[in-house]
Amino acid sequence: MAVASGRVQLVTIRQQSLTLARWRVLWIALSFAFVALLALVRIGYLGMSDDGLRGTSLEEALLPPRGEITDRNGVPLARAFPAYALWFNPEALGEDGAPLVRDPATVIGKLKAIFPDLDEKAVAAQFAAGKQGYIRRRVLPEEANRVQEIGELALEMPMENDRHYPQGSMAAHVLGYVAADGNGRVGMEQVLNDHLSNPSTRGTPIALSIDSRVQGALEDELRRGMKLVQAQGGAGIVLDVDTGEVLALASLPEFDPNKIDARGEKLMFNRVTNQVYELGSTFKPLSVAAAIDAGVVRNLGKRWDASPVKVGRFSIKDSHDLGADLNAVEALIHSSNTVTARLVDELGPDRMRRTMMDLGMNERPYIELPAKGFPIWPGEKWPRLRSMTVGYGHGIAVTPLHLASAYAAMVNGGIWRPATLKKLGPGEAPKGRRVFKASTSSRMRQLLRAIAVYGTGKNADAPGYRVGGKTGSAEKPGGSAGYRKTALVSTFAAAFPMDRPRYVVIAMLDEPRGTLASSYQRTAAWNAAPIVGRLVPRIGPLIGVRPDDTRDVDISDIKPLIPEANK
Repeated sequence: MAVASGRVQLVTIRQQSLTLARWRVLWIALSFAFVALLALVRIGYLGMSDDGLRGTSLEEALLPPRGEITDRNGVPLARAFPAYALWFNPEALGEDGAPLVRDPATVIGKLKAIFPDLDEKAVAAQFAAGKQGYIRRRVLPEEANRVQEIGELALEMPMENDRHYPQGSMAAHVLGYVAADGNGRVGMEQVLNDHLSNPSTRGTPIALSIDSRVQGALEDELRRGMKLVQAQGGAGIVLDVDTGEVLALASLPEFDPNKIDARGEKLMFNRVTNQVYELGSTFKPLSVAAAIDAGVVRNLGKRWDASPVKVGRFSIKDSHDLGADLNAVEALIHSSNTVTARLVDELGPDRMRRTMMDLGMNERPYIELPAKGFPIWPGEKWPRLRSMTVGYGHGIAVTPLHLASAYAAMVNGGIWRPATLKKLGPGEAPKGRRVFKASTSSRMRQLLRAIAVYGTGKNADAPGYRVGGKTGSAEKPGGSAGYRKTALVSTFAAAFPMDRPRYVVIAMLDEPRGTLASSYQRTAAWNAAPIVGRLVPRIGPLIGVRPDDTRDVDISDIKPLIPEANK
C-alpha cells in the first residue's frame, strides 16, 4: 500500500514538473513573440515616419552630394567630397562648469600652431561667449589628428560634405562658391545650382567654356601687369570670336572660394561683367567701322581737319598736337579725338546710337553670370556733342565684356553674338545678328593690325601671332572738373591672328601708376598693351594658333597712307 502511494506521489510530481516546464516554454515563446511584435511595430513606425531611415538606391548612393564643374577639357574646377570641420560644443562636458579643460588661451595657442591663419581674437570671443559654432569649416585629415591630440572634448570634428576648388582662386569670379546652406553663390555655382544639386542631374559633370590653361595664363599676366605699375585692379577676357565662348575671364584682386571670409566677400565684385567704365579710345575703331559701313568714309586717304572741335562752350582736343589734318588710318594709329569726333558728327547721332545698340551697349552684358552691370547709356535722343564724345569712348560707360563682344563682331565678319560660359558643341553657336558688312570687317582687320605695327599698340605685337588692337586711356569720373586727371583706366582691346581672327583679348588696368617698368607712363600703350603682348604667345599654341612669320593680313593698300610705313 505504501509502494502504491509512493508511485502516485511520484507521478504527481512528474506531472507538476511537466506542467511547469510547459508554462516556462510558453512564457519564453510569449516573450519572443512580444519582442518580435515590438520589432515589427518599430519597423512599421520607421517605414511610416519621416525621421526613419530611408531606402537608397545604389545609383543614388554613388552620386556625389553636389555635381562637378569642369573646364572645357574635363579638368575639375569644383567638386564635392567628405571633409572634416572644427566645431566648438560648449556642452560637451555637461551644462555645468567650464567647457574647456585647459585655459582658453592655451587651447587657442595650440590651435594657432595647427592653423597659422587662425583668427585668435574671434576664437577667444567665441570661447568666452560659450557659443557653439564652427571654428573652421575645412580641416585636412592630418590637421584633424592634431586637433584630437589636444584632448578637448569641446573641439568636435564632424564629417561633412565639402565643396572643394582644386585650382584654388583661379576663375573664382566665374565659379563663385557654395555657402553654408549648401546653395551656390555669385558665379556659375549659383546659376547651375538646381542642376548641381538635383539627384537626377548631379551625376553628370558640367563643362564650362573656360580653358584652365588660358585662364591661368591670363590671371598670371594680369597680376604681373598690376604689380609692375601698382594698379588697384585688373580685368581681362579671352573670347572666341565665332562662337562667343569665354575661354578665360579674370577680375583681380581675386578671392579664394575655398575660404570665404570678410576680405573675400569684398573681392567678389566682378570687374569684367559688373563694373562699367568709360573705356576711352578703344571705341574709336567701332566708330570708324560704323562710318565706313555707312559710307561716310569711302576714301581712307581723305584728309580730315585735326584742329580742336568747338561745340558750344565745349572744345574737343587731342592729347598732343598731331598736325593740321589726318586721314582715317592716321587718326586710328595716333588715336585722334578730333578726327574721330568729326567722323561721328558726319555719321550723325541716330546712326551712331543705332550701331551702339546693335552691339548691345545699351543693356546688361549677355552672359550667364548673375552679376551684370547696366551701362551708363546716354538715353533716347543724343545731342551732337554726346554723339561725338561717345565716338571716342566718353559719355558712355560699359563693361569690358561689352567691349569684347563688340570687337568680336568687328573682326569676325560683322556678326555680333552673345558671350557664354557654357561649352558649345559643333553647330551650337548662336546665329547672332549682323552689325557690320563683311567688307567693313575685313577693312577693320587691316586697320587694327596697322595700329599694332605702327601705332600705339606696338607693345602688344607678339612676333608671328599677327596681333591687332587699340589702346584706350580714359580718366575716371570724379573731382571738381568732372574727371580725375590722375586716375586712369587703361585698356587694350585686341584680336589675333588678324589674317583669320579667332580670339579677342581684353586687358584692363584700374588706376595704374607711372613706374620704371612703364617708362613712367600711365597710358595703355605702356601698361595694358604689354600684357597682351606677353599673354598671346603663352596661350596661342594651347588653343591652336601657332606662330607663323610667313603669314599676315595684307595691309599693302593702306601702307601708302601711313607715313611711318614709308620711312
